[in-house]
Amino acid sequence: MSVPARAYLSIGEVLTKLRGDFPDITISKIRFLESEGLIEPQRTPSGYRKFTAADLDRLRYVLLLQRDQYLPLRVIKENLEALDRGLDPAPAGGVASPRPTLTTVDNSASPESFGASSDLRLSREELLKASGLVDDQLVELESYGFIALRGRHYDADALAVAKAVAEMAGFGIEARHLRSFKSAADREIGLIEQVITPINRQKSSDSKARAEEVQKQIASLSIRLHAGLVRAGLNRPRQ
Repeated sequence: MSVPARAYLSIGEVLTKLRGDFPDITISKIRFLESEGLIEPQRTPSGYRKFTAADLDRLRYVLLLQRDQYLPLRVIKENLEALDRGLDPAPAGGVASPRPTLTTVDNSASPESFGASSDLRLSREELLKASGLVDDQLVELESYGFIALRGRHYDADALAVAKAVAEMAGFGIEARHLRSFKSAADREIGLIEQVITPINRQKSSDSKARAEEVQKQIASLSIRLHAGLVRAGLNRPRQ
């Protein structure tokens, strides 16, 4: 019988894996980077460090920036914090920005897009800069329930809404004109919840997974239906 690989590494194993690329690395250096908050390995009940593959990648990133770009730990830590929030690290003298994504109408309506999660976390200033909104517009969107904080940050959905509203504003369309979109979305959400609630109440082991799949499928279909209706209405011969 094969023995499954451990999901973590000891500090000695991490040292061995890093020494090929970083001959000067020591256990003391790893501990120092931890004390500076650049890595946060878990601990066993007896206090031994447990490094994951993500911890190892993080260490490589820190050591590469030190060796190849001579960046101070303060800047490297800022870069790591940006990456943790789904941002691209800031260039010298700049600010961090959301990573660019390529989204098509079809992709945004695919079932997979409704199940995807994002680590993107933006401050208010970052959301305004990335979307092109001004603060008064964001205040208005929040008052109508279009955008809301998730904890202390705004997420990828907030950015998508903000960008769409900012672009529509270029045509003279204001947030107050878009409240019917929010009402329609709320009704669609209610309809989807009516369908998946009985599935969630089932006692089978796969009921949750089934409910999530049905939710994604109906959400995707609702977007396709909406797009089809708008397209048909715009293409209708004018009298």
